[in-house]
Amino acid sequence: MTRIPRIDFIAPDDDALAGAEGRVALFMEDGAPTSGLAAKIDGLTGGALSRLAGTRRWQKAKPGEAVEIAVPAGMAAEALVVVRLGADADANAARRAGGAIAVARGSGELLVLADNAAHPQEVALGVALRAYGFDAHRKAEEDAAPELRVRMMAEDAEALAKAAGPMAAVAEGVAFTRDLVNEPANVLTTDDFAARLAAMQELGLEVEILEEDELKKLGMGALLAVGQGSDSPSKVVVMRWNGGGDEAPLALVGKGVVFDTGGISLKPAGGMEDMTMDMGGAGVVAGTMRALALRRAKANVVGLVGLVENMPSGRATRPGDVVRSMKGDTVEVINTDAEGRLVLADVMWYAQERFKPAGMIDLATLTGAIIVALGHENAGVFSNDDDFAGAMLAAAKTEGEGAWRMPMGEAYDKVLKSRIADMRNVGTGREGGSITAAQFLARFVKEGTPWIHLDIAGTASLKSDWALGPKGATGWGVMALNRLVADRYES
Repeated sequence: MTRIPRIDFIAPDDDALAGAEGRVALFMEDGAPTSGLAAKIDGLTGGALSRLAGTRRWQKAKPGEAVEIAVPAGMAAEALVVVRLGADADANAARRAGGAIAVARGSGELLVLADNAAHPQEVALGVALRAYGFDAHRKAEEDAAPELRVRMMAEDAEALAKAAGPMAAVAEGVAFTRDLVNEPANVLTTDDFAARLAAMQELGLEVEILEEDELKKLGMGALLAVGQGSDSPSKVVVMRWNGGGDEAPLALVGKGVVFDTGGISLKPAGGMEDMTMDMGGAGVVAGTMRALALRRAKANVVGLVGLVENMPSGRATRPGDVVRSMKGDTVEVINTDAEGRLVLADVMWYAQERFKPAGMIDLATLTGAIIVALGHENAGVFSNDDDFAGAMLAAAKTEGEGAWRMPMGEAYDKVLKSRIADMRNVGTGREGGSITAAQFLARFVKEGTPWIHLDIAGTASLKSDWALGPKGATGWGVMALNRLVADRYES
């Protein structure tokens, strides 16, 4: 697993300020610092911060942005990283400030002066998230991003360390998800994916792997149809965290298509390499379960992921085939590239049959249509329960992860009507593609089960760097789901 930086929390030390090597990061508002560690830095450097405060460069800086002062006089540091962050900044602004510090980290040590920072524990989370880098397959060590060594100096270092502890668990969960989504498909096979999840038993999770023979006995014909063209065996992995009482668990269900060629309905060659991320939903479920276990969440949560590979071969499912789901409903497969909903249908039904969950959330990189609708800023939120959806949207907003409620309704169901089976796996046209996919999934939700479908096709991976991460996998959803559990399910 990619290592996130270890952050040590230390008490104020004047000698450490002057002798710190690498970079020293600190926070200022509009004027020059008059107290605290920043004022001591201003004294050490002969008023460098006071001079910066009067410059147009600083005055134009936006909240969360950093300005660098190279080789400051009177200090051993390579540079000062001065971040504009007001006392009224919210938690997400503090995270972005931490991200700006991580971008300016250089190759040496990093000392962060947190005494006058708003939400210093959030700053630490931002540093950890933005310092992430996926270098597992680079040839030479010099091509890899340097490991970041971080110290945060604060008046009550012990209290800050305690507050930051649960956030370190969340950062590790996000990094775990990013690693899974970034891995190429020749490495992250269904076997390898399952093995990585099984290794989380050492954290206290109960992990169970259901192999193809058992899936056949359970009647998961829809899921098995997706993977039957591949040499990689299809699997379902169940992860249980029992941190609450006797309450029914929250069920998280993830689509884990480790590579999606589209099957017989083959995708165009251009951009197909990105389909290594089609297991993004399963990755988020895995990262969330890891975070909950690491922070010892006082809740019952079960994570289930369907792991398959969608390949064309002489054994592959064909357009026009009819498959039978675990529920018993038959599905006419019109397009083998609409495979994720077949995987989710069986795993969702299994989750409800076995665990009788208090609520169920499925996550999937399901449709290109959601990207057309919402771009890369928001995941699509579909639900049969307004209160449940509202809680999810509130959690996502608190964590700064974009999410937008999408409509559902019976009027969209008519396009799923099949001539020869209980339903088609896609609609009759392109209109409302993300909605008709959600309507398909809704047929596998039992009456009385609060349910949310999260289409994360646009948010699971990005083509450019962003405030809290490099380009590639984002880990979107781990923080929001962790927040939802904390706010709604922890006892």
